[in-house]
Amino acid sequence: MRALFFPTLRSWRLIGLLLLSFLPLAQGQAQPLELGGQWFRATPDWVYVGQANLDDARLVPLNQLSLTGGHFVYRADFDIQDQVLVLDFKNTSVIGLFHHRIFDEQGRLLEEFTGGIQDGGEGHFLLRHGRELNLPPGHYRLITELTSPFLLAQPQPYLDSLPHYRQSINSGNAITLVCIGVLFGLVFYYTVLSIVRRNFVDAMYVLVILSNLLYNMTALEVFADLFDMHWFYLISFPFLLFGNLAYLFFVIGLLDIRRDQQPKLFWAGMALVSVCLIFALAALFKPNWSLELVRIAVGVNLSYGLVCGAVRARDGHQSARYYLAAIGVFFVLGLTSISLNSLEGVYTFYIEHLGLLSFTLEALLLSFVLAQQFAQLHKEKELALSSAMRNLHAATTDTLTGLPNRYALISDLQQLPERGSLTFIDLDGLKYYNDCYGHERGDELLCSFGELLQRQLPAQARLHRLGGDEFAITHPQGDLHEIEHVLTVTVEGLRAAGFELAGASFGSVHVYENPAKDKLMQMADERMYQCKRIHKEAVLHPPLLAGG
Repeated sequence: MRALFFPTLRSWRLIGLLLLSFLPLAQGQAQPLELGGQWFRATPDWVYVGQANLDDARLVPLNQLSLTGGHFVYRADFDIQDQVLVLDFKNTSVIGLFHHRIFDEQGRLLEEFTGGIQDGGEGHFLLRHGRELNLPPGHYRLITELTSPFLLAQPQPYLDSLPHYRQSINSGNAITLVCIGVLFGLVFYYTVLSIVRRNFVDAMYVLVILSNLLYNMTALEVFADLFDMHWFYLISFPFLLFGNLAYLFFVIGLLDIRRDQQPKLFWAGMALVSVCLIFALAALFKPNWSLELVRIAVGVNLSYGLVCGAVRARDGHQSARYYLAAIGVFFVLGLTSISLNSLEGVYTFYIEHLGLLSFTLEALLLSFVLAQQFAQLHKEKELALSSAMRNLHAATTDTLTGLPNRYALISDLQQLPERGSLTFIDLDGLKYYNDCYGHERGDELLCSFGELLQRQLPAQARLHRLGGDEFAITHPQGDLHEIEHVLTVTVEGLRAAGFELAGASFGSVHVYENPAKDKLMQMADERMYQCKRIHKEAVLHPPLLAGG
């Protein structure tokens, strides 16, 4: 089935090796010695009894170890010079248990070491399976027993000088610790964000990162070395139980894939959810197949994400374009890391390191995608707020004069202090100019009155147009003499501008006369009309100002 999802395995390997060639592995001048030994598969009834000669041990020779695990034995003969060496595995750190035994030419046992993720003993090197050898020059034989529930890649024993080994493991360990620190930071940030925003996509993103953290921290011995945790199946079960499911729901939520709008993509995602659930159930009965099921699920889910990103980007979905760039990078790196079985010429950098590095890169890129969504939401919020402010301004503004209208006056009245005042104004002469010169001339009168009066009013006072020829002034200081003065100056300005028959009647009321403010407008209106009736007879030459 793996060939179904990774048809160009050699090309992926080539890409992986090219990528690795740019990494600062600090190999130095000394080259590690890869032991040219032979792997064997032990039969179910086989028991190792400490012998150096395996010719009669009824073991089955192997070209490659089964990735679904088992009991294996390795034999290699080697010569060493006078130096301290380190014995370790290349390609991978996903090893359950191992037991090294070193024999001399006479078949005497000289050294033995145990280790592995499931081993509770103390490791010699941080995040490594390396074991230090201190042997005199001579010819030796290595017998290694390896028992593991499953394997990610082909473990290959090799020897390296102690100084070179210590130097060369630094880059891989640094990548492990830095990437895990970055992922923990992302988990914390998006956990808080998902709680505050109550956002489903953020929560699924947290689960995706958590499943990868559990996998990498187990596979790269972080849990074993730092926390003394040795549960081997943290490598595979978190992916099967929630990692792959969370990734599918994350893609569906991030790209707004809806049943009524993108039915094919939606139901394809639901079908993959069912497949992941079946895989999780199957792993409970066949745990040694769990990592192989993870490989298949990750490959299929990555392909699904790539297709969804391409389709939604074509539909114009903004986030899908950024997501497509992120998943495109990880598609190459991720499939490379899960399909490689070995790394030629590379010793202290594992396939697990490549996987961790590629996922961290994808996680950071996806964070940019989510950040872009936040920016888009902020932009939409600002646009909505700006639109609401424009609508509010339009609703509270007189379209002809640009002054606040009756709705604005009602709101302003609530802010008036007890000493404040409200003045209603009726502009005299509007009907005359409308009837004799047309409504355009009447509009000019209204605009001129509003402009002149607004210019004369003190800064704390506010002018409103209520409709027709009616205006109102709110004054927080309640200085009616000042209001009467600016009205007089305004009408004089109107008459000087060619509106000789213009005039104004007004009526004022203080807030303390009606503290409830429920009848202020009515009282001001009544007083204005009382003044207006007194001077109603003056038609051709109305008074300059009539107030009360």
